Amino acid sequence: MSTEARESMEFDVVIVGAGPGGLATACRLMQIAREQDREISVVVLEKGSEVGAHILSGAVIEPRALDELFPDWKQDKAPLKTPVTHDDIRFFTSASSSLKMPGFLSPKTMHNEGNYVASLGSLTRWLAEKAEALGVEIFPGFAASEVLYHEDGRVKGVATGDMGLDANGEPKDSFERGMELLARYTVFAEGCRGHLGKQLIARFRLDEGRSPQHYGIGLKELWQVESGKHVPGTVVHSAGWPLSETGTTGGGFLYHLEDNQVAVGLIIDLNYANPHLGAFEEFQRFKTHPAIRETLEGGERISYGARAIVKGGLNSLPRMNMPGALLIGCDAGTLNFAKLKGTHMAMKSGMLAAETIAVALGNGDDGRALSEFDEAFLDSWAGDELKSSRNWGPVLHKFGMYLGGAYNYLDQNFFGGRLPFNFRDEVPDYACLKPAADCTAPRYPRPDGKISFDKPSSVFLSNTNHEDNQPVHLQLADPSIPIQVNLPTYAEPAQRYCPVGVYEVVVNDDVPRFQINSQNCIHCKTCDIKDPSQNITWVVPEGGGGPNYPNM
Repeated sequence: MSTEARESMEFDVVIVGAGPGGLATACRLMQIAREQDREISVVVLEKGSEVGAHILSGAVIEPRALDELFPDWKQDKAPLKTPVTHDDIRFFTSASSSLKMPGFLSPKTMHNEGNYVASLGSLTRWLAEKAEALGVEIFPGFAASEVLYHEDGRVKGVATGDMGLDANGEPKDSFERGMELLARYTVFAEGCRGHLGKQLIARFRLDEGRSPQHYGIGLKELWQVESGKHVPGTVVHSAGWPLSETGTTGGGFLYHLEDNQVAVGLIIDLNYANPHLGAFEEFQRFKTHPAIRETLEGGERISYGARAIVKGGLNSLPRMNMPGALLIGCDAGTLNFAKLKGTHMAMKSGMLAAETIAVALGNGDDGRALSEFDEAFLDSWAGDELKSSRNWGPVLHKFGMYLGGAYNYLDQNFFGGRLPFNFRDEVPDYACLKPAADCTAPRYPRPDGKISFDKPSSVFLSNTNHEDNQPVHLQLADPSIPIQVNLPTYAEPAQRYCPVGVYEVVVNDDVPRFQINSQNCIHCKTCDIKDPSQNITWVVPEGGGGPNYPNM
């Protein structure tokens, strides 16, 4: 490892992550600077090769935060072109049948009047253009790999990772030292299970007194379908089969976008118990249900990807301020899972972060803990959303799909989320697996190459690429654990919860070996979350590596 000193650059605000939360922070800061005729220097770091490259979401977008940030977004041609025209909520009772839920029997949070079916990647690219027009500097392909601290413990900024290291961490001919980006305040907006956010939560004990954070994995494909099967603005949500066969909670979606395209996906709650469950295989099986197949049949799969989703809500929301920094959006856990929406929440948290930081900068403050940000967030409409949906996930985990669903319907539709109960789920997702011997392995059919597919062809469609011969970014604290502990007890679930086949158990001469194919990694973070021994840590690879999603 090189000991060469890193160059440094100084800014008023450094933002880590060019997702909707980070870009909303940047835009609002520069709007305030213009309103007050001030100078505020802002830079946004993005680990993807370009803005939007690592963005994956359903997505049905609620425009409330966008209305506040850019009231003229329609005239400015924001890529929200397809308003929701119809909600279709179904319960899949088996592999071939389903029940359609009447609208009046569905929780209000699942109704999408006034929302838009869109590509979140396209929206972030539009936001990036607006940010740059306001004077924000955006550095794509720069992965923040390290948090920097002052001697007194305040966050000082971040350092980007070194480029051009070989698998042993030694410099290659292409070696370039990382750079330090120093700030009066740093905003972490990495998205769900941000690797720096995870470190900050532990270092500053931001989750003290909170329930463990909870997650799902969302798998998604983009399809071009026959025009006769395309109904723009239709939003289909489902629950039940195939996850019900293993007692797993979650649900599917089918969103009709513009240009004869649909987004199809499955969200699997990561508190599932059966270690034989294959996330990718469950998704491929889901698409074979007649209610989904009838739309996809005769169409063409365009793209594939997966990403972890934060879903703990208010009870799991950590403190979001620390000396010199703020944690926002899905990096903190602001997503409203009762709505299956996080974009408007991340943007609102970023806008409030910007307003809080702008006041501090105006007062000449450097690096203090901005506790007023947490108060402002919880007092906002975004905080109200989390308060009213605080029981959504815990009651599903505690009482199951039927009783839990009935409670949520009653709580949301008749009491607006104000029933005087506060349920909690105190078991971390990684601790929920049962021994493999106690569970039945699902039988997954071979892919047909028309509706269902294999992992290699799916990885290809994610446009994933990592520079050859670089340090493995999926790190094992104890290399012996997968074989000695997880393999006999849990049949090594990493082989199945990873949606792209990064992890394998290879047997040579009857001796098993745990193999990590890190070049396939699409940065979903599921392994970092679900590994039962908490032995796998995801860290950033070289900047620009990973998937390159076009419109996901």
